[in-house]
Amino acid sequence: MSRQRFMALTVAAALAISGALYLSAQRNLRRDPHGTALLPSLANELNTVTALSVRRGSATPTVTLHEQGGRWTVAERGDYPADVSKLRKLLLALSDAKIIEEKTSNSANFPIIGVEDPSLPGATGAEISVTAQDGKHAVIVGKPVGDGNFARRGGENLSYSVEPGISFETEPRFWIESRLIDIAAAGIQSIEIKPATGPTYTVRRDTAGGGNFTLDGAPPRRKAADPAALAPSPTTYGGLTADDVTPVGDVDFSKATVATVTLSDGNVITMTGARSGDKHWVQLKASKDAALNAKAAGRAFEIAGYRFDAIFRPLEQLLVPKAPSAGANKAPPKS
Repeated sequence: MSRQRFMALTVAAALAISGALYLSAQRNLRRDPHGTALLPSLANELNTVTALSVRRGSATPTVTLHEQGGRWTVAERGDYPADVSKLRKLLLALSDAKIIEEKTSNSANFPIIGVEDPSLPGATGAEISVTAQDGKHAVIVGKPVGDGNFARRGGENLSYSVEPGISFETEPRFWIESRLIDIAAAGIQSIEIKPATGPTYTVRRDTAGGGNFTLDGAPPRRKAADPAALAPSPTTYGGLTADDVTPVGDVDFSKATVATVTLSDGNVITMTGARSGDKHWVQLKASKDAALNAKAAGRAFEIAGYRFDAIFRPLEQLLVPKAPSAGANKAPPKS
């Protein structure tokens, strides 16, 4: 072998060794994750998401939202319609979340930042699982930090701090579509109240008398309150929302009060109300609203107590207060 050929082979071997060492070093070089997406592929899969679940302190999801028959529903609430705006907000938060810095990979420290196993009783963090067309994404969202949260991707030990923050609820009742009815007071013609006990009464719009409300069913020797007090408040039936929903059989309606609201368009809304402990439940039915009937069939809705009291007003509130009895305010005789 000539000296020139030997030198060429030596140089080639040295270059090959250097290249191998460089590639090995690059493979072992720890890349800075700052600014990278927590769930890199989710942004391109948002339109293919078919389910989202939340799990905290349980081996099974505490909330499951899934697409059923072209609409999103809450599985734990008998597939009642879900609040799609909240779902969209959470999905965007997950896809927008960027890694700020790496945190602990020591599982003993996970409870401190809330990224421990979400199936453990008392877990502070929650696992969010998203099912999309191309796969499943899972992330454990922990305690707040800075403008974001601690987080750990499912199946990984390394945790991170991420921003922006990811906020969500772990109870099914917060995920239901809360809107029920929205009745303008101007469209109400009459309201009949049939209490569980006591006489039925009706407040009715007197169209011939300027549109003021009158009272039918006042007891003998009692006067109705003035028309302004009889009229339903604009906020009583407007924008009524549900705090929760349950099968109607789960609530005792055997001693219910019934409000029948007749509207100017001929639609009649029947509301059946009952108290159960500190909760207030209603059933809904309409004579001319198929969408409401489909939503409300077989279901009872929890509403705020103050709305319940405004809808099912006791007759006494619509009467002029009784005059104090003679001598009721007299001072006792001196001894």
